[in-house]
Amino acid sequence: MKNIRNFCIIAHIDHGKSTLADRLLELTKTLSERDMEAQVLDDMDLEKEKGITIKSHAIQMEYLRNGEKFLLNLIDTPGHVDFSYEVSRSIASCEGALLVVDASQGVQAQTISNLYLAIDHGLEIIPVINKIDMESAQVEVVTDQVCELLGCGPEEVFRISARTGEGVAPILDAIVDRIPAPEGDPLAPLQALIFDSVFNPFRGIIAYFKVKNGNLKKGDRIKFVNTGMDYTAEEVGILKMKLKPCEGINCGDVGYIISGIKNAAEVKVGDTITLFDNPTDKAIAGFEEVKPMVFAGMYPVQADKFEELRTTLEKFQLNDASFVYEPESSLALGSGFRCGFLGLLHLEIVQERLFREFDMDVITTVPNVSYKVYTTQGEILDVHNPSGLPAPTLIDHIEEPFIRAQIISKSEFFGPIMKLCLEKRGILVSQHYITADRVELNFDMPLSEIVFDFYDKLKSISKGYASFDYHLLDFRPSKLVRLDILLNGEPADALSTLIHEDNAYDFGRKMCVKLKDLIPRQQFDIPVQAAIGAKIIARETVKQVRKDVTAKCYGGDVTRKRKLLEKQKEGKKRMRQIGKVQVPQSAFMAVLKLD
Repeated sequence: MKNIRNFCIIAHIDHGKSTLADRLLELTKTLSERDMEAQVLDDMDLEKEKGITIKSHAIQMEYLRNGEKFLLNLIDTPGHVDFSYEVSRSIASCEGALLVVDASQGVQAQTISNLYLAIDHGLEIIPVINKIDMESAQVEVVTDQVCELLGCGPEEVFRISARTGEGVAPILDAIVDRIPAPEGDPLAPLQALIFDSVFNPFRGIIAYFKVKNGNLKKGDRIKFVNTGMDYTAEEVGILKMKLKPCEGINCGDVGYIISGIKNAAEVKVGDTITLFDNPTDKAIAGFEEVKPMVFAGMYPVQADKFEELRTTLEKFQLNDASFVYEPESSLALGSGFRCGFLGLLHLEIVQERLFREFDMDVITTVPNVSYKVYTTQGEILDVHNPSGLPAPTLIDHIEEPFIRAQIISKSEFFGPIMKLCLEKRGILVSQHYITADRVELNFDMPLSEIVFDFYDKLKSISKGYASFDYHLLDFRPSKLVRLDILLNGEPADALSTLIHEDNAYDFGRKMCVKLKDLIPRQQFDIPVQAAIGAKIIARETVKQVRKDVTAKCYGGDVTRKRKLLEKQKEGKKRMRQIGKVQVPQSAFMAVLKLD
């Protein structure tokens, strides 16, 4: 055990975590040169295309030092705030962390929040300044920032370029010297924590775990503490680039287990594995419960694919534990699921992954939050979906969820952030300066206002420096109305939203303009209307596609042309009465990108 080191790499988005992981894999010769490629741990096509890490990736490296062999278990983590749950799980299964900071950008919001996560778990932090070879690098300034943040000396900070490999080698020695070996008792009953899992159509569910106490061997009969199910360990092994089977996993090490589990509900991330014959008396404290920020309905494109969608979501949840869902139904779209996400990027990625990995095409409704509706009969209803709202005459008042938002930013962006929060109906609770140029603001805000584009706007006005965290406070009365979108006179259920009265007219108008551009033209005029109750507040028209019927009519009296045009007009009128409008998926997503 004394030669095992478990560590993760944490940083703000785009500070070079995956590139540093590449260099470490090269130095320890974990991969042959032929297999080496840029960001080798980002194995999803989607990660390569977008240039971001979406999943944490664990891999074991062997490092020889003075003839002694060390096992280094590395976990590369995502940097984007929407995947912070992945980071918290990686941190829970490590004893140390490399904190990477970009020399040209300095300490940023996500750096700080990930650092606090790591410190809360008692991890040993090794500070690394990356991209020192860039012309815009401010190595001394950033070193001072890191020293101030961690309270360490400048000599403890490693200065590297992950792209060229300069200065990376000493980090391996630091990992061995400074990160403690895992603590545990090899002779105690088995306790192993599941920190991730994937579904394999041929082998069933593969669970990744870290052994805290005891040992796990191939062929052992095991039991999951939380679900109480028992299985046989058909295969155990270590995580290299590919899974590598071995006879057993020892105390303190990280590995995978295959036991032919086919039902996704039986494996929970954060569960504890123990032996059936000699069980442990208590489970390891699992991971914190995830709190979804954004809710949206997901419906199968064909109604008969509902059960298929359910199985797909179960399998998907294995690989993305921050995704939650429950069944719901809608008038226009039939049966589907109400899903919870950590943010809009997360929603977009989930939708894309369902399509690519499971070939499941879904319709996503407008994201929203849940409200409490008090009726005139004295009932209290929980409404998750605008279509579930009672008639306006039956509503006494509506309460919406409020959050306490904490924003940390550079003080130069104080004004614009203040303006943004007040526009979003925020109420300033407190403000104080952490250092001379960092300010912390606390606001009470409606959750519905931060769902759409709040985070993107916050990032753009603060040049990416502001960090944002929140927790739910309570429900407060608000003047909310239901805004319906009518296409050709028919309400489009999936586009309905509950919105504050003051913003309704503006939002309705923008929606109509946006939809007018996105809905393909048909053989008849399509009116696109926004309505509150029976009152139409905005309208745009998608013009019909017309054939030039007078092209064959040349010369002669104008009445000949009139006759053909009248004939066409009659045909159009007949079509309009039975016309059905096809709405592309991009129209549902466009609502999120209204400026």
